[in-house]
Amino acid sequence: MGIRVLNLVRPVLQFLPEVPNLSSRLILKERAIWTVIVLLIFLVCSQVPLYGIAKMGSDDPLYWTRVILASNRGTLMELGISPIVNAGMIMQLLAGAKIIDVDQSNPEDKQLFAGAQKLLAVLIGFFEAFAYVWSGLYGDLNQIGIFSAIMLVLQLTFASILVQLLDEMLSKGYGIGSAISLFIATNVCEGFLWRAFSPMTVNNEYEGAILALLHSFVRKNNKFLGIQQAFYRDYAPNINNLLATVFIFLVVNYFQGFKVNIAIHNKQVKGHVDSYPIKLFYTSNIPIILQGALISNLFFISRLLYKQFGGFFLVRLLGRWKEASIGGQSYPVSGLIYYISPPSSVTALFTDPIHGIIYIAFILVTCAVFSRTWIEVSGSGPKDVLRSLTEQNVTAIGGTEKLLYTKLKKYIPIAAAFGGVCIGVLTILADFLGAIGSGNCRFLNKF
Repeated sequence: MGIRVLNLVRPVLQFLPEVPNLSSRLILKERAIWTVIVLLIFLVCSQVPLYGIAKMGSDDPLYWTRVILASNRGTLMELGISPIVNAGMIMQLLAGAKIIDVDQSNPEDKQLFAGAQKLLAVLIGFFEAFAYVWSGLYGDLNQIGIFSAIMLVLQLTFASILVQLLDEMLSKGYGIGSAISLFIATNVCEGFLWRAFSPMTVNNEYEGAILALLHSFVRKNNKFLGIQQAFYRDYAPNINNLLATVFIFLVVNYFQGFKVNIAIHNKQVKGHVDSYPIKLFYTSNIPIILQGALISNLFFISRLLYKQFGGFFLVRLLGRWKEASIGGQSYPVSGLIYYISPPSSVTALFTDPIHGIIYIAFILVTCAVFSRTWIEVSGSGPKDVLRSLTEQNVTAIGGTEKLLYTKLKKYIPIAAAFGGVCIGVLTILADFLGAIGSGNCRFLNKF
C-alpha cells in the first residue's frame, strides 16, 4: 500500500525543478565557492522586501521562532526553511507510523520518498503563504487587493522552492554541509553580533550590549553603576545574555566529543584495526529543528485562530493570547500553547510550577522522540549502518556481521534518544540563563 502511495507522486515529480547530479566530485575550493554563493543568495533574499505589502503590524506571530526557521519578516525569506522542515517532519511521521512503506535501501524507493517530500514542501509553502496573506499579516485583504494578494502568495511560494534548490545543491555535493544548518547558523551569528554591537539606541543607550558597556564606562560619572546596568538591564540585550550564549556554545562543543567507539576491521586487509564512532549527538541538530517547527506551527495556528475566533471554547483551550506585549509581541497566557511555551524567568518556575514541569517534559520528550524516530527514516539506523559497513567489507573485531549488528543496535538507539534528551536539556538551560535568541537555536550553529 505504501509503495503504491509513493508511486502516485511519480508523474508529478517530472515537473518539479531539480538540481542535476554531479558527474565528478568537486574539489574543496570549488565547493567552498558554491557554499558562499548559496549563502549570498540567502542573504540577498533576506533583504528583498515582498511586493504588495500594505501594512506590517507591530505584532509578529512568528517572532519567537524566526531565528530557528531562518526567517526574516517582510522579505522573500518570510517562510525560511519552514516548508522543508515541516515536509520532512510529516514524511518522517508517516514513514515512522508505517502509513508510507519505504525501503531506504532501495534506490527507487529512496528517490520517490525524496520526491514526495519535495512536492509536499512546495504544497506546504503555498498553503503557508496563503495563510499568511489571508490572516492579514501584510495588511487587510480589502486594502491589499486581489492582485497584490496573489503576487504575495506567488513570491513566497517561489522563495520556498528556491530554498529547496539551494539545500539540494549543497546536499548533492556542490557545497559543504547542509543549507538548512548554514542558514540557521547565519541567522544565529547575525543576531548575536547585532545584539552585541548594535548602534541603535534604546532609552538613550546603545542597543548593543558591548557598545552599551563601553559607553557606560567612558561617559558616565558613576562607573560602577554604569557597568552594573550594562550587565543587568532588561529592556535591551545585556552582557549576561552574551556570556550565557557563549557558555551554551562551549557546553555544546564539549559534549560533541562524547562518543562510543566500536572496534572494526576490514576483512580484505590483514591486520587492519579501526573504530566506528557513535556520537552522543548522533542525529545532530535534527530533533531541535523538528521540535522548533512543531512549536512554530502550533503558535501560529493558535495565534491566528484566537485572533479570528477568540470567543470559541476550543480555540481558547488551545491558547489564549494577551494583546499587551513583551518586546512588542503578544504572548500566550493560558491553554495548551501557554504550557508548552518557556517560562518568562526562573522565578516563574516557582510561581507556576505546573507550567514549568509541563514545558520541561514537553521539550525532553519531543526531542527524544524526534531523534529516535529520525534514525529509522533517514537511513542512519543500525540496519542501514550495518549494510553500509558490510558493503565496505567491514565487520566487528573478533566476530561477524551479527556481532557488529548487535553492537550497533545496542548503542545507536540509545545515542539517538539520550542525545535528543541532552539537546532538550541544553535548550531549557539556554532559556533559563537568558542566552540570546530562542532556546531552540542558540547552539545550532555548533553542529
